[in-house]
Amino acid sequence: MRNSLIYIIILVAAVVLLYQLFPTPGRPTEIGLDRAIAMSKNGEIAKITVEGDQLLITTIEDAKLKASIGNLTLVDLKELGLKLDGVDYEVKPSGFDWGGLAIGFLPLILFGVLLFFLFRSARGANSQALNFGRSRARLFPASTPTVTFDDVAGVEEAKQELYEVVEFLKSREKFQSLGARIPKGLLLIGPPGTGKTLLARAVAGEAGVPFFSISGSEFVEMFVGVGASRVRDLFDQAKRHTPCIIFIDEIDAVGRHRGAGLGGGHDEREQTLNQILVEMDGFDTNTSVIVMAATNRPDILDPALLRPGRFDRRVILDRPDINGRTAILKVHTKGKPLAESVDLEVLAKQTAGFSGADLANLVNEAAILAARQGKKAIEMEELEESIDRVIVGPERKSRRISPKEKEIIAYHEAGHALVANMLPNIEPLRKITIVPRGMALGYTKTLSEDKYLPTRSQFKDELAMLLGGRVAEELIFNDLTTGAQNDIKIATALARKMVTDYGMSDKLGPRTFGDKQELVFLGREISEQRDYSEKVAQQIDDEVHELIQHADTAAKRILTENKQRLINIAEKLVAKETLEGEELEALFSESVLSPVPEATATSTPKPVKASPKTKAKSVSKKTGVSPQLLPKQAPAS
Repeated sequence: MRNSLIYIIILVAAVVLLYQLFPTPGRPTEIGLDRAIAMSKNGEIAKITVEGDQLLITTIEDAKLKASIGNLTLVDLKELGLKLDGVDYEVKPSGFDWGGLAIGFLPLILFGVLLFFLFRSARGANSQALNFGRSRARLFPASTPTVTFDDVAGVEEAKQELYEVVEFLKSREKFQSLGARIPKGLLLIGPPGTGKTLLARAVAGEAGVPFFSISGSEFVEMFVGVGASRVRDLFDQAKRHTPCIIFIDEIDAVGRHRGAGLGGGHDEREQTLNQILVEMDGFDTNTSVIVMAATNRPDILDPALLRPGRFDRRVILDRPDINGRTAILKVHTKGKPLAESVDLEVLAKQTAGFSGADLANLVNEAAILAARQGKKAIEMEELEESIDRVIVGPERKSRRISPKEKEIIAYHEAGHALVANMLPNIEPLRKITIVPRGMALGYTKTLSEDKYLPTRSQFKDELAMLLGGRVAEELIFNDLTTGAQNDIKIATALARKMVTDYGMSDKLGPRTFGDKQELVFLGREISEQRDYSEKVAQQIDDEVHELIQHADTAAKRILTENKQRLINIAEKLVAKETLEGEELEALFSESVLSPVPEATATSTPKPVKASPKTKAKSVSKKTGVSPQLLPKQAPAS
C-alpha cells in the first residue's frame, strides 16, 4: 500500500507538470501588452476584463487571451492606446491566487510527503529489528477447540503417562499435598509420523491450558544472541500465562551435543541450548510451566538436556501393533462412508510397520480412488489398492512389456510365491501380481506377523524366498536376468547381518564384528572400524557365502520338486496378471502330479501335495512385499 501511494504521488506531479507546459482547451493564451493594444485598435476585441495584474481578453472569434499589465490601471492603458469604444469591459478586484500558490509549492509538498513515508518505513524496519529477538511461538488459547485423547489412538501407554500431566494441570493441590513434583519436561521420542505433535496438542486440549508451539529451528538465526533472546522471551510469555505448556518440535535442531561442532568452537546454537537449560532448571524456576519436546534422534541430544530436572520423563511412541493400527484406522475412517465389505482388522494385518501418518494417508488415498470412480462409499478394493500404492507405487499399466519378458516376470514372482508357501517360517501369501507398480515389474505380498525376536530359521527361510525368483528363471529358461539384482542385494545384506551383528554363525560363534563409528555433529553413521583380523574377514565372507548357497539349494529343491505347480502358477499369472484371495489359495491346495523328470532336475520329483502350511495360523498386520523384479535398465531399488 505504501509503494502504491508513492506511485500515485509521482503520477499526480507528472500530470501537473504537463498541465503547466502544454496548453489545454479553454485555458487563455498569454500574449504581450503591445499586441493587445494593436488588436483593440483593429476592433478584434469583444470583451476586456481587468483582474489584478492580468488583462483577460475575449476576441470576436471567441478566443481567450491573457496579457500581463503589471501595476498599470485602466487609465494608463487608455493613455498607451488601448481602445475601449464598442468593447465590453469590466474591472474585478484583485484576490489571492491560491491556485498559483499551490502549484508553486507543489514540488515542496511532494518532497515532504515522500520524506514522511520514508520515515514511516524506517520506523517499521526499526520496530521489526527491535522485535527480532521476540519469540515466534504460536499461542493456542485454552478456549480454542483442539484435539483430545479421543482423537489419538494406537499409543495407549504414552497416553497413560501423559494423563498424569493433565491431572497435575487440572488439580495441582492433590499432588503438592503429598510432596510430589510433576516432571518439568517430557520428551516424546519416536519415528516420524507416530503422532508426537498430535499427542502434545491432545495434552493441551485435555488440560484446558494455553499451549505454546514452536519449532527448534525457529530459535536459531544468523545473528548472535537472537536464539537465546527468543528463548527468554518464550519463557517470559509462558510465565504470564501459567499454568501452560511449551511444545518444542524437532528439538534436536538446537539440542545437539555441545562441543561437537567442527573445530569445537562456540556457536549460536550452543548459546541457545545454554539458555534453554537455564530456563528449564535454573535459579528462577516455575513449576506451572511444563515443557514438552519431540524428536526422532534422542541419541544426539546433549546429556544436560536429558538429566532429571529438565527432560526427566521420556515417552516412547513406536509404530503401532495390530490393535493400535485397527484403532487408528477407526479414527481416520470415522465420518467416512464405508462399504459393508470393509474389514479394518484385515487391513491392519496387511499394514505392519505403518505409522499413524501412513494409515491416515492410506485412508485418504482410498477416498480419492473411490471418488475418482464415482462411488458413494469406500470399498475394500480401494483400501487394498491404497496399501499397494503406499508400499510400491501406483499401477503403470501403460508400460509396454513384451510377451517374453512378461513370461519371465510371471515365473520370477511364481518362484517367490511357491518357495514362500512351502517353507514353514514364511507367512501366508496375500497377493501375487505382474502388473508394474512404481519401479517394480511385479511383486509378491504376504501377511506378516509383528515380530520382535526373529529366529535364525526364519532368516534362512527368508533368504530362500528372496532367491526363489532367480532360481525359477534359471530352472525354466536355463538363463538369468537382471531382475534378481535387488533380491540378491537384500539377501547378501541379511546374511552379513546374521554373521556380523546377530551372532548366528556356527563357526564364528556369538560375537559381533565391526565397530560402527558415528559423528554426532553429522548425525549419521559414516564409517565402520574393523575390530577383527584379515583371517576373520575371510571367515565372515565364507559364512555369508555358505548361507546364500544353502538358501539357493533349498529354493532349487523346492522348485524342482514342484515344477509343474510352478508352471501352473506362472501360466495363471500371465493370463490374469494378479492372483489373490481364494483363487490364490486354490492354486496351492489342489493336487498336481509332476511330469516325467527332466534332465535339468537335480532330484527325483514327487507328487505334489497340498500346501504344508496351516491356514488357520494367526497372521500379522505387517505387509511384507517381496523384492521387486526391476527392468533391465533400472537400478536396484
